[in-house]
Amino acid sequence: MKKFKTSVFALLLAVIHCASAQKMYRVHEDLVKPSMAANYESLHQELNEMLVKFPIENLNLLVMQSDNYHYLFIAPIQGMADLDRAHPLVHLAEKVGQDKMKDFIGRMDKCYDVERDYIIVLEEALSYMPQGMTLTPEGENYREQYKFYYTPSNGETVKQNLVAFKNLMSQKASGLHYRIYSSGFGTEAAYYLLSIAAKDKEDFAVKMKANRQLLGEDGKKVRTTLFESLLRIEEIEGFIRPDLFVNKK
Repeated sequence: MKKFKTSVFALLLAVIHCASAQKMYRVHEDLVKPSMAANYESLHQELNEMLVKFPIENLNLLVMQSDNYHYLFIAPIQGMADLDRAHPLVHLAEKVGQDKMKDFIGRMDKCYDVERDYIIVLEEALSYMPQGMTLTPEGENYREQYKFYYTPSNGETVKQNLVAFKNLMSQKASGLHYRIYSSGFGTEAAYYLLSIAAKDKEDFAVKMKANRQLLGEDGKKVRTTLFESLLRIEEIEGFIRPDLFVNKK
């Protein structure tokens, strides 16, 4: 059996309430077996029921599910020191009973063989959110994301290309808003993550088409320069899942 530091519990080691200006996030990612996805989600509903009965203060968690059944639990942290804080769900185990928690974790362990923990940093200076920074635009739970991988020696060039892209978006007053995150401690490689929110896939397609038409040839030039500075691009499609973790204080 995996250690107690597993699944969402591993992430919640670092979940401490912090100010809205916080830019660092710890991500716990479960690579769930497709055949176990329904069972996995059912277990998180069971966790929600335990947390409703035995609430824990200062939990702040955003959950995203990608189309390939990766479940990401994203929590703000103030700094690396937060990783050393006591596990908040130890108190839950004390309330529900060690045997019950051990059984719960055992059932959760069967849903996946791989899990990851890492840190990403919100880059507000590179993000284009003219109406104010928010990770959760109202009514827009669909996410289209792109990981822009680069070599560490080329990081500054990629950053400047992202600045140029943002400047063009601002000049054209584009309606396509996005956030940029940079890879941090524990990530598999150096990358920038571009995240776009929309109502659904169709709404995203409409926004992208309008943005391409608005930017025109200038947009093509900026995108070409950016892409030429990258190692590769990984596309991630998914949805924010507020139903998978509802105990927010």
